[in-house]
Amino acid sequence: MSGVPGGESVTLDLLRLKMAEFAEERGWGAYHTPRNLLFALVGEVGELSAVFQWKGEVARGLPGWKEEEKLHVGEELSDVLLYLVQLSDSCGIDLAGAVIRKLRLNALKYPVKDLAPSD
Repeated sequence: MSGVPGGESVTLDLLRLKMAEFAEERGWGAYHTPRNLLFALVGEVGELSAVFQWKGEVARGLPGWKEEEKLHVGEELSDVLLYLVQLSDSCGIDLAGAVIRKLRLNALKYPVKDLAPSD
């Protein structure tokens, strides 16, 4: 993932470290329990949902949306991701590893169907 000044690559581990540093600098560690982080995550998902609430079905890429609306979506998505990363860290879960494992399980559960015509 790029888009970071200086060409720095963004990884889940980098986000985890940056959020841990951010919270530590502000003395928020005592409040970042799994329960509190989960509730904060749910609240942020609600805020993201509110952006879409009265839009009806929306096409990929958000055509017709104003640039400030798209920026708002990006901010809310960022909040959701950051709380998810913090929650996984608070629970001692390797989120990247869990995602790869889940993708493998989903591939087994939902195999690619053979699309070749049958005789």
